[in-house]
Amino acid sequence: MKESPIFVRTYDLLNWLIPHTLQFPRQQRFVLAQAVQQASFALHEQLVQAAYATEPLPWLRQADVTLTRLRIYLRLCRDWKLLSLPQHAHAAGLVGEIGKMLGSWIKSNTLPQGIPVAENHTGGRIRAIRRRPRAANAGD
Repeated sequence: MKESPIFVRTYDLLNWLIPHTLQFPRQQRFVLAQAVQQASFALHEQLVQAAYATEPLPWLRQADVTLTRLRIYLRLCRDWKLLSLPQHAHAAGLVGEIGKMLGSWIKSNTLPQGIPVAENHTGGRIRAIRRRPRAANAGD
């Protein structure tokens, strides 16, 4: 079975990022490195939860927030010179790819009006039914 590209990219990010954070100076290892590590692991865990959930949208939205936090932490790492510009560019590229895939996944689970797509008990997708508003004096 072929693994989904978002999980491959998330694994690649973890595999690259964790060893780099372990090389941060001691005072940053317990602050920023820990925040980066926790956010990256949380992102992966939320994506796994979404993959197995009957309603993945809450997990996907939570993953989107976590991805935003991770972007901010990586920018701080660059600004504080804990990651070089090429290292930050590599990490930002991976995060950008993950963000695009996550956005597509979120979009595939919502209707054009932003209504979540429901699933029936067999796992098949069904579209939400919107009731039309009644006319002001209809039937009077």
